[in-house]
Amino acid sequence: MTQTNSVTAIIGKDTYQTKIIAGNHSLIADEPDSLGGKDQGPDAGDFLRMSLATCTAITLRMYINRKEWSVNEIRVHVSYLKEKDKTIFTRSIDVDGDVDDEQRKRLLSIANACPIHKTLTNPIEINTTLT
Repeated sequence: MTQTNSVTAIIGKDTYQTKIIAGNHSLIADEPDSLGGKDQGPDAGDFLRMSLATCTAITLRMYINRKEWSVNEIRVHVSYLKEKDKTIFTRSIDVDGDVDDEQRKRLLSIANACPIHKTLTNPIEINTTLT
């Protein structure tokens, strides 16, 4: 089994505002005003969508750089819809650059191979302990 770096979330008495620590970085998560938070940061669902969008963009940029293709910008938009027994992610990728149809097909394949995409489309097991 491969272990990856961990993150820590710390919440105090300030309603829903949560400090997230990942290595040398810290972020704030919160809930919107409408749910009783103060909207000081993205909510957990936002972080999940950001993870897929970021991983997709970085994976594509790595591939494009390795191939030395002329691409100025990659924009990845991710949304999701929760249905009864599943969650449907919609990912839209805009590539600003000189890429032909064959290259676009390859980029779509590469996007579907990003590590977060693979994680979300394979069985996930969560082991939890309470101390």
